[in-house]
Amino acid sequence: MHNKVVFHAMKALRSFGFPVLRFNFRGAGHSHGKHDDGRGEMDDVRAALDWLDREFHLPIVFAGFSFGASVGLRACCPDARVVALIGLGTPVAFDGRVHKFGFLEGCAKPKLFVSGTRDEFGPPGVLEGVVERAADPKVLVRVDGDHYFAGHLDEMRNVIEDWVRKTFATDVET
Repeated sequence: MHNKVVFHAMKALRSFGFPVLRFNFRGAGHSHGKHDDGRGEMDDVRAALDWLDREFHLPIVFAGFSFGASVGLRACCPDARVVALIGLGTPVAFDGRVHKFGFLEGCAKPKLFVSGTRDEFGPPGVLEGVVERAADPKVLVRVDGDHYFAGHLDEMRNVIEDWVRKTFATDVET
């Protein structure tokens, strides 16, 4: 919740006036509960969506980083309240396995994937394959750097801001 990638993504979305909610998954930071390998964490995302909907009654743009991208994309694709998705450092290869994100093949919402050129969890070719199989519309942007965009956070933020401008051209004031 407090890492630099999440903070810069929040700043990018706030620059357009979007309400932003950052939260820790169960068992992370000072949150209650125990890590549940993504199952219970999907409920955490759904609870966050419910809160955002109750508080603001606005369409939701989801942005998640790393594990948060993995869990959030899965939870948000079928949710009608979510109108667009941003996966930052989406982990497609870890624990010796490749994760294909097959659910993205039927997810027709606008999607932005941003990953470092040297992201160990999004190796060249593997992330491109996941994005290629995902339903349109979708964009993949590689930013120089590692999984945490070290030294390139401003570039990552600019990518998000440019995509939001293009995706919501008539809806977003700059």
